[in-house]
Amino acid sequence: MKEGENGRGIRSRWYPETLRKGILAIELVKHRISFIEGDGLDVIRENASREDVAFFIDPPYTIAGRRLYLFSDIDHEELFRLASKAAGDFLMTYDNAAPIRALAQRFGFETKLIPMKNTHHAKMTELLIGRDLGWLLHPGAL
Repeated sequence: MKEGENGRGIRSRWYPETLRKGILAIELVKHRISFIEGDGLDVIRENASREDVAFFIDPPYTIAGRRLYLFSDIDHEELFRLASKAAGDFLMTYDNAAPIRALAQRFGFETKLIPMKNTHHAKMTELLIGRDLGWLLHPGAL
């Protein structure tokens, strides 16, 4: 984030307890996670043939990204094309925008709206995108 919303930095998007729980959860699986600083599209290209790689893709959203991030312009269509070619699984999060829903449909991906709150506590929805989101309906089956 550049400066977050209203200059509040990380506090504009994360609540301390939520952040704490996320960090503790990561601690349990840190040996299975790699963080790579670089262009995410390049990372997907380099690992697209690997079946043992799962991608969590959280690109800058199409509208709010311009306000929140210094580098928010990406080729959304290329991202969807790369995800469609990946041998491993992926989960994408996006803003609930008509062009993104259209891309998901064009590439044959499933979508699911999930509730969220913005920094002003307004209830909104965001979009989960994947090849198969059946696990959302039956979370105990994992």
